[in-house]
Amino acid sequence: MRYTHAGKSTTYAGVMKESFGRIGSILVQLCVITNNLGCLIIYLIIIGDVLSGNQPEGSVHLGVLQEWFGIHWWNSRAFSILFIVAFIMLPLVSFRRVDALRFSSALAVFLAVLFAAISSVTAIAALVEGKTETPRLLPYLDSNASFFDLFTAVPVIVTAFTFHFNVHPIGLEMDKPSDMMKAVRISLILCGTIYFTVGIFGYLLFGESIMPDILVNFDQNSGSALGSLLNDVVRLSYALHLVLVFPLLNFSLRANIDEFLFPSRPILAKDNTRFMSLTLILLAICYLAAIAIPNIWYFFVFMGSTSAVSLAFVFPGAIALRDVHGISTSRDRIVSAVMIILAAVTSVIAISSNIYSFFT
Repeated sequence: MRYTHAGKSTTYAGVMKESFGRIGSILVQLCVITNNLGCLIIYLIIIGDVLSGNQPEGSVHLGVLQEWFGIHWWNSRAFSILFIVAFIMLPLVSFRRVDALRFSSALAVFLAVLFAAISSVTAIAALVEGKTETPRLLPYLDSNASFFDLFTAVPVIVTAFTFHFNVHPIGLEMDKPSDMMKAVRISLILCGTIYFTVGIFGYLLFGESIMPDILVNFDQNSGSALGSLLNDVVRLSYALHLVLVFPLLNFSLRANIDEFLFPSRPILAKDNTRFMSLTLILLAICYLAAIAIPNIWYFFVFMGSTSAVSLAFVFPGAIALRDVHGISTSRDRIVSAVMIILAAVTSVIAISSNIYSFFT
């Protein structure tokens, strides 16, 4: 944001254009498109897991609707996701300003906190009853695993904290754009706390059987009516959280696609035909991809090692090193260089490890 305020641009792509010209803005737009489109597909996959279940590696995990009403055509994965997209997400993504989503976003934050709180309580109750897994302080590497496999977690972590594409549109609509830095710090602390809580207590609950989508694990029979109710609340609360977060990522995705394809056209919000066409096409692509590829791990690996790491580390570091406004300090340059080097090394290792494991 310091480099944004020092220049004349009001978007992430614009800041890169000031530093690296047209090629810089194109790179940012392509990364935002890749990252956000992948995240939206992941959201729909997870929502489908919650409502209609999944069958990873031959094991059957029923969704909430299937547990309540049995298996029918109307609670199949394809139909349930289609219903959510058409009747809930379409109205939400039709808003043309970010501030119109402030109440749904606040509810999404509350649901994420609720998800973490119930997961924690459930894990603590299981710990008291002696039903939890014994955690390991260090990873276990057998003959089929190597140290470099640990780097495959990097894409997930990077994707979880990549929000840079929303900083500019949200900040510009705030009464005091300078408050955006405070909002970013609060968001980082809150997200880190939620991720850490869910990660620790999720492992205590499910141990080695934990799935890439932890919500799938909450279909297990807890042995009591209260436990089953909490499992359903956990899954449904986070699924609703994703439904409410979906429009925020879609907003940046749609804006960057429009800026990439129609750089000289009027503002997207003022062109009804262009706005609705892009909105409907993006929803259709996300829906079809979520049905065709029901495993979120593939998207995490690809996005986190390429577009997400570029948006979160490489591009900000490059802007600071380029320093077209002359505001970078020696500390800024050192931190930026370290960021870029670490991002490149970890990404190469993560991609190589995943390719190797895929073919072996």
